[in-house]
Amino acid sequence: MNIEVPTLVLGAVAAAFGLFSIGLAALIGPKRYNRAKLEAYECGIEPTPHAVGGGPGNAAGQRFPVKYYLTAMLFIIFDIEIVFLYPWAVHFDSLGLFGLAAMALFIFNVSVAYAYEWRRGGLSWD
Repeated sequence: MNIEVPTLVLGAVAAAFGLFSIGLAALIGPKRYNRAKLEAYECGIEPTPHAVGGGPGNAAGQRFPVKYYLTAMLFIIFDIEIVFLYPWAVHFDSLGLFGLAAMALFIFNVSVAYAYEWRRGGLSWD
């Protein structure tokens, strides 16, 4: 038996369960629509017909601070490093000294970036 077959079967079962659940909810779920449910959801803020970013036609001139986007990017960058740590942790025994040295170098590089951002104040929310 091929080694990929159980994985493909499990994927097919998961996809079938997802589709079945969505279809069943659409069939037997309550259908009580009102004005609030049909409106676009904007994080609890009343929807506005014009751009939030201070573009033409925006009387309020609200702008999102750039720090918000920078914090989101930092989260993504430092969160992705965890993806590289999981396979290393699983195969730590078989990698030997080379795996340890490679991961030490990786952690050092990430730590330098982290220290740089911390020093520049990129992690403080003012």
